[in-house]
Amino acid sequence: MEPLNRIIEKSKHLSFDLNYTYSKQWKSADTSRILVGYLPIYFPREIVHAANGLAVGIFGVGDRKQIIRGDAYYQSYICHLPRGVIEMALDGSLDKFDGFVFPAICDCIRNLSGMFKLEQKGKFQRYFDYPQNFDLSIGGEFYIQEMKHIIGDMSGINRVQVTDENLIRSIRLFNINRRFIEEIYNIRQEYPWRLSAVETYYILRAGTSLPVEEHNEILKQVIDHLQNERGEPMDNIRIVVTGSFCEQPPIGLIKSIEMAGCYIVDDDFMLGSRLIQGNINSDTGNPLSALADAYINQSAFSSCYYDVGNPKGKRLVELVKKRNADGVIFSAASFCDPALLDRPQMQKECDIAGIPHINFQFHENTGQFKVIKEQAGTFSDSIKLWA
Repeated sequence: MEPLNRIIEKSKHLSFDLNYTYSKQWKSADTSRILVGYLPIYFPREIVHAANGLAVGIFGVGDRKQIIRGDAYYQSYICHLPRGVIEMALDGSLDKFDGFVFPAICDCIRNLSGMFKLEQKGKFQRYFDYPQNFDLSIGGEFYIQEMKHIIGDMSGINRVQVTDENLIRSIRLFNINRRFIEEIYNIRQEYPWRLSAVETYYILRAGTSLPVEEHNEILKQVIDHLQNERGEPMDNIRIVVTGSFCEQPPIGLIKSIEMAGCYIVDDDFMLGSRLIQGNINSDTGNPLSALADAYINQSAFSSCYYDVGNPKGKRLVELVKKRNADGVIFSAASFCDPALLDRPQMQKECDIAGIPHINFQFHENTGQFKVIKEQAGTFSDSIKLWA
């Protein structure tokens, strides 16, 4: 078993390799392999895996690269993520990708799919919409057709047929992946000092550029390491961070929250790897139907998930109680309309439940960390003193 510190360091490197070196090497080992890039948040990676492909998460450049050409493609009053992704497309970082999937997050991502078409990046560019009718015979069938479009795109490239057998195998592998990730969060709920939120982030994000089989082995080793004591308990409050489901917060921001006296016991930083809760039924005779059923009936709350029958605010309160958290930090990217429009209703539910909360916005390539640390520190102290 590899030492935990070495696993974390490797995961950190994979997380922020904007050239996706490992993923491209994986593809080059077999001419029938394909790379499919997907934008945040959730995308059913099982269908790519079943097509002998690797679904690779694309999260922008963060604070790792200066954006020059990308700024010419978007107005200044939107979030930073699309400009960073365009910069990567134009500087060659996304070369050798066979296709790109743009999940329905917001209008910015919808427009980004059109820009990739205009720039002819990849052999296909697919905007991936989600059902808003949660009747399986309507919304479920729509979702299945969306997945079939992408399966057709992929088979047109490598001529690999996505069989039910392969899909079932892929579903089972990703079931293991989600189960291991949830186990890590459960351990951190009890012993958050054993693995910091930053280290957890590295380990999860690394899985978006690795074959699921390899990531499952990493997660298994991490779980084994976490059975032993590591670090020292601190007099920190326990908080849930929400609102960062798409544009990823800078590592400095996560560190600032932790250094201010907060254990982050749950978050939505890498929600695409955790949106489906529990196992997807792999015993059904129709694996695409199983994937659709899971999205409709097993999704966590998110600002890009239609939830008229199951309001996000109430689900956030349930999550806070489940994690035995002391409060909530609403942390959204600047100009993130989905998160910022949801925030008032979710804050109202926290108020009704008596859950303390604060909020701030971040920009993925700017340093506001001193101010954020002061805010989070004051929040932590107020809970310790008066909650």
